[in-house]
Amino acid sequence: MKKLLLTLVKVGLSLAIVVFLVINAQRNRVFGQLLQRPKDWWLLAAATVSCFSAVILTMIRWYYLVRVLGMRLGFRELLRISFVGYLFNMAPAGIVGGDLLKTVMLARHERAHRAEALASVVIDRLIGLYMLFVISSVAILLVGFLQRPDIVIREVSIHFLGSFTLGIHLVCWCTLGTTAAGTLAFAALFVPAVTNGPWVRWLEQQPWVGKLLARLIGAIGLYRHHRGVLALSVLMTLGVHSLYTLGIYLITRGLYDPYPPLSLQFVYAPLAATTGAIPLPLGPYEAVLDLLFVLVGLPGGGHMVAGQGLVVALGYRLASLVTVTIGMVYYFSARQEFAEVLHQAEAEADDEDPAGRIPSAPLVQAVQPGP
Repeated sequence: MKKLLLTLVKVGLSLAIVVFLVINAQRNRVFGQLLQRPKDWWLLAAATVSCFSAVILTMIRWYYLVRVLGMRLGFRELLRISFVGYLFNMAPAGIVGGDLLKTVMLARHERAHRAEALASVVIDRLIGLYMLFVISSVAILLVGFLQRPDIVIREVSIHFLGSFTLGIHLVCWCTLGTTAAGTLAFAALFVPAVTNGPWVRWLEQQPWVGKLLARLIGAIGLYRHHRGVLALSVLMTLGVHSLYTLGIYLITRGLYDPYPPLSLQFVYAPLAATTGAIPLPLGPYEAVLDLLFVLVGLPGGGHMVAGQGLVVALGYRLASLVTVTIGMVYYFSARQEFAEVLHQAEAEADDEDPAGRIPSAPLVQAVQPGP
């Protein structure tokens, strides 16, 4: 019953957000105008290739993070696990997310490396999420958002909520602050006294998420002596998010004219992608991208209207269907095996797991290839 209620809440929240965005877009006649606009199908096809390439690069990144910890899983098998994990991140069943599914599947293949299996998934996700903020911060500074008075404050009109003003500077400072805090946190986690200190054992005794956080800290500590691979992972993550942002830019350019330049896309595409940390199948990503399209506007005083960002986000969802389809092929080709894995993952999600080797809750779920 608990699982059913959680699923209903997640689906209900997602539908509510999407319905709200669709109603607001319909009032601006976004969909009707989209049908009448000429579209550049070659650019849209290139966007699909760019987004798919970003997903493949994340899988290569995880492969190196797996191998460096002594696991001998082959690349073809890792691709199979990754594609199915992506499928469940895009359309999660119950409370089992793609990251938890990948952890359990990898642990089944590497029974002597259960802790390492968890560590590889955790560090892979954290590097992706952290680099999203790094790229956004660099773009904010290079584009000069903090010195542009023309986009400091904009009035945004949203049906049901009325008109209100938003400061882009506030978004920028929050992004820069999060990046700085994340940098300090990452640096601290590679200090032995931090990952193995008494405070970790104290944290493990705390209710709610204390035990999970202690496990994650311990898992990250396994990479302390593999900094070369971590540096390579960071470089690959730059490529991942660059390809993803390029895909969003190409979708926007293929559908609209005028369109935001690529420099601006490097600010709000990664910012919208950070909402992948919210375990909802739909909604947060679309809402943030749509809001940022209106908030930032276009060079020269132009602006996008509410609903156009939603259309671009839906275009990205369609581009992701290539990866989802491959995941479905892998899933149905070994349905019995994955049914057993799902059953085990659900059991792990319910279990307190006193050994602390597999998390008792789904890890961060990503709605985009980035993290």
